[in-house]
Amino acid sequence: MTPHRDDLSCPLITAEALRERLARGAPTRVFDCSFELTDPAAGRAQYRQGHIPGAHYVHLDDDLSAGAGVPAASGGRHPLPAREVVAERLRRWGLRCDEPVVVYDRQGGMVGGRLWWMLRWCGHAPVAVLDGGWAAWLAAGGAVASGDAPVPAAGDFALAEPLVTLRTLDDVARHLGRPHQTLVDARAPARYRGEAEPLDPVAGHIPGALNRPWTDNFGPDGRYKQAAQLRAEWTALLAGRDPATVVAYCGSGVSAIPHVLAMRVAVLPEPALFAGSWSEWCTTPGLPCARAV
Repeated sequence: MTPHRDDLSCPLITAEALRERLARGAPTRVFDCSFELTDPAAGRAQYRQGHIPGAHYVHLDDDLSAGAGVPAASGGRHPLPAREVVAERLRRWGLRCDEPVVVYDRQGGMVGGRLWWMLRWCGHAPVAVLDGGWAAWLAAGGAVASGDAPVPAAGDFALAEPLVTLRTLDDVARHLGRPHQTLVDARAPARYRGEAEPLDPVAGHIPGALNRPWTDNFGPDGRYKQAAQLRAEWTALLAGRDPATVVAYCGSGVSAIPHVLAMRVAVLPEPALFAGSWSEWCTTPGLPCARAV
């Protein structure tokens, strides 16, 4: 499998390939997922200032998370909405069954990756992340639109069998310390070690977890590293552990998704996602928390 293809069966698409798709009128829905964790209003403002023509904006807190009273499939700071909730939102955004989708953001691909993963969790296969995001689109000379896009007519999206694996808090806790579960923490090393924790009430990590910051999957240009390099780095990290046992987590289930995507690019087994992540784990009474010595 090559990491970039135009048919959107691969997880990444280049800006050049997306430009060509849009220029020839190939059916493509584009979603702008730009979001700043420290300023939740910034992403929408960035979108209004400039976005890929025709792109629909979705907000991490409002659209890609379960708010109060909304059925959720996980806990944590960004609870994963139940699949039925996601499907209803996708229909409201005009998505049709089997319609190809491209997602992007301005934050290194982690928020766009959230929608990529959610679509595949709902059984939607033709979806890719724009490699390099908004910066790559501009560098490729892509057209820019501004303001808000028109509200689309409702789509006919319907749930299908999940194409990804979700792990719940109970799943992770039940298999903690067993060889068939390899936890990989995607947060920065200082947060993993418990030296700093700017977002959650407890510092540290899930006992036994390995640490690979999500940013390690990218090169200096902000694009995913080549498949061979990713495969070598992941093989070294796992140090003989079965790649099929990997469960990725982070602070709230968002920045772990580049690990899921990177392992696919590396032609390794696609890892499961613990969507509740550290923010759910560390606030659940009775669960052990570790710090690096």
